[in-house]
Amino acid sequence: MQETRPLTPAGRRIVAAAEELFYARGITAVGVDLIAEQSGVTKRTLYNQFGSKDRLVAVYLAERDRRWRSLVRATVDAAATPAEAVTAPFEALRTWSRANVRGCAFINALAELPDPTHPAHRIAANQKLWLLSLFEELAAAAGCPQPTTLATQLLTLHEGAVATQPLPLDCLPASTDLARRLVWAGIKPGP
Repeated sequence: MQETRPLTPAGRRIVAAAEELFYARGITAVGVDLIAEQSGVTKRTLYNQFGSKDRLVAVYLAERDRRWRSLVRATVDAAATPAEAVTAPFEALRTWSRANVRGCAFINALAELPDPTHPAHRIAANQKLWLLSLFEELAAAAGCPQPTTLATQLLTLHEGAVATQPLPLDCLPASTDLARRLVWAGIKPGP
């Protein structure tokens, strides 16, 4: 990926328009003509700012990833106990989902961009790996006996809640409750 440089005002408008369009319509369904039109710039300006659509997609996902991680970290930091911190990403998802109702932009990107060498694919995959690692780190800090196994289970629950978000199922409360039970089963002493 190219070296990151500060975005100009036009660059920020392009990313904002691209985010709205990519998330609502899909990455492959949206062309640079529409992004340029929606952001009030020429295609030439878009290419001068980003070089390619692939690079723009990577910047779009990197910006979402930065915001998501910031929200998750703030939610983890606000948790009252280490056990609550383990399930804080589920609480962060509740907050995030209020404005993001079309599921996960990263899952969507992985489905649309299956080439693992695509810069946006790497960003999306790394977002999932980061969350898995965070779950493991938090589970270990809470004293869970098998943090790696628990982290995988929690990621599966979290991603299931995200993937079913566009459906009228509201799986997040059940996923959050099950996640809490898994955490407490690991750290509470038996009978």
